[in-house]
Amino acid sequence: MKTRRHAKILELIKEFDIDTQDELLRYLRENGFDVTQATVSRDIKELRLVKTLSRTGKYKYSTGTDNANDMSSKFYSLFSDSVLSVEAAQNLIVVKCMTGMAQAVCASMDAMYWQGFVGTLAGEDTIFIVCRTDAAALETQEEFRKLISR
Repeated sequence: MKTRRHAKILELIKEFDIDTQDELLRYLRENGFDVTQATVSRDIKELRLVKTLSRTGKYKYSTGTDNANDMSSKFYSLFSDSVLSVEAAQNLIVVKCMTGMAQAVCASMDAMYWQGFVGTLAGEDTIFIVCRTDAAALETQEEFRKLISR
């Protein structure tokens, strides 16, 4: 449940300019999550969300993706801790994760905007990635395998 909620929070702050915990709480409840203010506060801390200036001149919650190195290090850490195997078949990649971690890994992957990806889909323990080409799938598979062998 926590990983689904974290993935939803990342999705919400990407889609909307959310500037308060109350606003994030309201969005989560509208999306079917039974959360309290304390839960939202803990989630913000665990996700290491920061407030950045939006295009409208208002502050909003953000992952700090403007700092690509920070996001990359979070992704690589989450990936190496959660992923069990990676297999490519033509232009598809199947990533097997520890139970409950696929959505969090997929959300962090999506936040990095991989160039060769057309899209991703996460289940409970599996991520499907559609790549633009077979070569991109094989190249990404090798890169991901290096990450899990560290």
